[in-house]
Amino acid sequence: MRIPLIAGNWKMNKTEAEGISLVRVLMQGVRPFKGVEVLICPPFTALSQLHKLLISSSILLGAQNISDQESGAYTGEISGRMAAEFCSHVILGHSERRAYYGEDDQLINRKIKAAQASGLVPVLCIGESLDERDADQTAAVLNRQLRGALDGVLLSGPEALVVAYEPIWAIGTGRSADPEDISGLVGSVIRPVLKGLWGAEFGQGIRVLYGGSVNPANARGFFNQPEIDGALVGGASLDADKFLSIIEKTQ
Repeated sequence: MRIPLIAGNWKMNKTEAEGISLVRVLMQGVRPFKGVEVLICPPFTALSQLHKLLISSSILLGAQNISDQESGAYTGEISGRMAAEFCSHVILGHSERRAYYGEDDQLINRKIKAAQASGLVPVLCIGESLDERDADQTAAVLNRQLRGALDGVLLSGPEALVVAYEPIWAIGTGRSADPEDISGLVGSVIRPVLKGLWGAEFGQGIRVLYGGSVNPANARGFFNQPEIDGALVGGASLDADKFLSIIEKTQ
């Protein structure tokens, strides 16, 4: 059984003080929920204090990015070893990193290996643009992104990787995809690639999340699908009530 994972990507939002206030509410709110894992990924500036706050909580802490380099003269970068002081997970390959900062599959591949070397679980984001979708290129794009990012990656177990399918046309647009379509895509495209890389057991055990305008109103529809193992939540994760309501939909 794959345990559902609800991850919140705060992006470039929340000061340290604002993050602490939000997390205090989340810590109280998640206590009744069973059989689900919760991960929050705040900005780097809040990681240290939130790590201290979450020591007594089941909520996991993740980074939004790391460098592919271990250390050195890389101004503005954070290494996997630095992030691992506070985090268990790291988001890699998000479409915003690909679009705004030119990250390609080869760089993401190096970052995944750097994350593994530091003991971090990568949350690998993949997804197609609206033009690619309209051109019926979804399967080809996801194949290329998965195989490029995961080339030569070794896994100790299926829990050592999370995949987040985030169609670019649905991120922050309010336009979410059809849950049945997403589940079918995971089953027909994403999971076969994972099985081809690491065998049926690992491929079937890796959690695949959906991301793209997930909110309390549509979350249960995604979680009821057999191939969707949770969500990578953007805007709704910045509001404690909305995020807790999404988590509740896994119950």
